[in-house]
Amino acid sequence: MRVVCQCGSVAFDTPTDKPLAVYHCHCLECQKQSASAFGTSAIFPAQGLFPLSAGLRDRLTLYKRPASRAFSGHDMDCYFCSTCGSRVMHVAVDDDGRPRLTVSIKGGLVEGLDWSAATHIWTDRAVVEIPAGRETYPGSPAPTQGRDDGK
Repeated sequence: MRVVCQCGSVAFDTPTDKPLAVYHCHCLECQKQSASAFGTSAIFPAQGLFPLSAGLRDRLTLYKRPASRAFSGHDMDCYFCSTCGSRVMHVAVDDDGRPRLTVSIKGGLVEGLDWSAATHIWTDRAVVEIPAGRETYPGSPAPTQGRDDGK
C-alpha cells in the first residue's frame, strides 16, 4: 500500500499489501496528536520498513515520548514529515533502540485503506459516539503474537 503525507514529500510503500489491523484510537495521546476526537492507525510489520532508508529518514522529523504502561515504559518514536508536519507513523522501541514488531502508520496517509472493519480502542476516553456493532475495547486490546500496537 502506498503511504503519502499531505505535501507528498514523504512517500513509501508498506511492508505488506494490507495491514495487520486498523484502529480508531480514542486515547488522550491520539486525540492530541491528531488534533481530533481519535486517531486512526494501520498496523504493519516493522520489518521491511525499519531500519528506515536514508532517503526516508532525511524527510522525517523524530519526536520521542514515553510509551504507555502496556509497553513497560519503552519509548515511542513518532515520525513527522519535515515539510508539512503530518504525523506519519510511530513505533515503540526497546531499550537498545530497536523497533518493536509493528509500526503504526497514520490511516489517513495510507492510500486505499479499508476503514470499514476498524476496531475502536481506548473507548473509555471517547468524546464521540462509537457506532453500534463495532468491535471495541475500553483500553488497549491484549497484544497477540506478531502484533505490538504501540499504544
